[in-house]
Amino acid sequence: MEIGGNSAERLKKFHSGNEFKAYEIFGCRQAGNGAYLFRVWAPHAVEVSLCIIAHGEERRHLMQKCCDGESFAIEVCAKEGDKYYYLISTSDGRQLEKADPYAFKSDLPATFYSVVCNLPNPTSYMPLFTPYDLNLPMNVYEVNLLSWKRHSDNSYYTYKELTEELVPYVKEMGYTHVEFMPVTEFPFDGSWGYQVTGYFAITSRLGSPNDFKNLIDAFHYEGIKVILDFVPAHFPKDGWGLYEFDGQPLYECALWDRMEHGGWGTRRYDYGRPEIDNFLISSAYFLFDIYRVDGLRIDAVASMLYLDYDRAQGDFTPNIYGDNRNLEGIEFIKKLNSAIKQNFTGALTFAEESTAFPKVTASVQDGGLGFDYKWNMGWMNDVLFYCRQDPYFRNHHHNKMTFSLVYAFTENFILPLSHDEVVHVKGSIVNKMSGNYEDKFAGERTLLAFMYAHPGKKLNFMGYEVAQFKEWDYNSGLDLFLADKFPLHKKMRQFVKTLNFFYRETKPLYEIDNGWEGFKWLVVDDNYNNLFAFSRYSKNGESLTAVFNFSGVELQQYKIGIDKGKYRIILNTDNKRFGGTGLLRKKVFSTVKEAESDGYFIKIDIPRLTCVYLIKEK
Repeated sequence: MEIGGNSAERLKKFHSGNEFKAYEIFGCRQAGNGAYLFRVWAPHAVEVSLCIIAHGEERRHLMQKCCDGESFAIEVCAKEGDKYYYLISTSDGRQLEKADPYAFKSDLPATFYSVVCNLPNPTSYMPLFTPYDLNLPMNVYEVNLLSWKRHSDNSYYTYKELTEELVPYVKEMGYTHVEFMPVTEFPFDGSWGYQVTGYFAITSRLGSPNDFKNLIDAFHYEGIKVILDFVPAHFPKDGWGLYEFDGQPLYECALWDRMEHGGWGTRRYDYGRPEIDNFLISSAYFLFDIYRVDGLRIDAVASMLYLDYDRAQGDFTPNIYGDNRNLEGIEFIKKLNSAIKQNFTGALTFAEESTAFPKVTASVQDGGLGFDYKWNMGWMNDVLFYCRQDPYFRNHHHNKMTFSLVYAFTENFILPLSHDEVVHVKGSIVNKMSGNYEDKFAGERTLLAFMYAHPGKKLNFMGYEVAQFKEWDYNSGLDLFLADKFPLHKKMRQFVKTLNFFYRETKPLYEIDNGWEGFKWLVVDDNYNNLFAFSRYSKNGESLTAVFNFSGVELQQYKIGIDKGKYRIILNTDNKRFGGTGLLRKKVFSTVKEAESDGYFIKIDIPRLTCVYLIKEK
């Protein structure tokens, strides 16, 4: 009789690539009467033993081969909190100690052992999902849970403490979404969570799975959606992990040019193998099904799309069509997105994709990859390059600020100022800005105003809102105290909070992010003055006009061609309450004509390093 009851059919589905709840047949699950069922996939193993550690003693149980001939299972008595691992005997005589790939909890960082753990209680008050509208505002606060705050002894804030402090902070600041850098279990803090060993285990560093579930529930209770980073591109080579799991390549591709990510020192998954596709899709499914997250940001998508990613020219085998596309990786991505969309209405997926691969956010049915949004890495690189330049030389780089509109509507974009931009001597956001101390704050305010007015949803990494000068350090907390002790930092946080709520309440800034009907250039080519101006429109025709002076001098009586009417400044980054100079006193501007043949325009004084938003009065 098959151990675990009627599992033969589900094992068949697993081997055919159609079992998206593989965590229900593999790993460790309650079997009743104090017993737990353990099952592991290890097709090349000679034999597998389950090793349970409880009360300082270890006991071993030889597992039985399942009906599929590739998996091993056993039902034994155990208790929640017991540690365990698999001892795998290989065909060449080795014995490998391996953590459970499907474990719900890990003992990391103390040991590599898996932990017997029951799943969290289901949410009682939140609906599962609601359909998502692309015309809604999206303003994401990206967080590393291990380093948002630390205690005085540098210990982590727990999930419970984050529920008490992070949730109200995100709500107070006006964000619509929060995104967690990877929280599925990882052995090395310095990987920031991107080298995952436990795809079904939320990191135990900060508390229990139920504590994590309560954190998500608390965000949902406040109307804030939760996005998790998901890493299906690669895994680390820790000997007790997925690496050559049963003595030879299993989760990784065995082909010489598809096995390794040399730059990262990690292994690449064997996309197209049904069991591997099921493992990864089941992990994503698990996060939606059990933890009720609202979206996944898929990391390093480009590395999954191309056979020559991070490889020297010629150091790869082309596909059957003779090019560099990873056909199996592409099909896996489509399968992943299709599985999520078909089973979780309103669930979102985001592609961290840095190339010009076509149709990333088109539906799978229309020949696309099926993502909802793509990170606009080109916009990020261009605008940050521009802002680093001394204003005197910015005229040579004017196109860095305008080029994104050439392709802005080819995909559904999210504009990211992410964690990758504030590490490795790149400087924090405020410290990237050119100029003296005050100029840096003015530069950040203007950059953010440009970001929020530009088509595309928004994402910012923690710490920017208090203008933290030091780079992000994964091993310490943010300098949030800056906003309590220093006026300009306090005013920056007030500016960000004001901008966040203004964005949410102003339809022209978010309703039409994917078409020219929502955008119009007013001043696009004045590189001499480092000035840009454009209007944004809502579906009902409401407009907002944004004017940016990125130069180092005040521009007086600057003419901007615009529709006839009266315009009022509704937000000014140079306002004294945001840390500005307060030079701009005039609030309302009426259009004029200099000759009958001319169009209408307004004349406006614009302080240096300043943005103003104007609305047309009725």
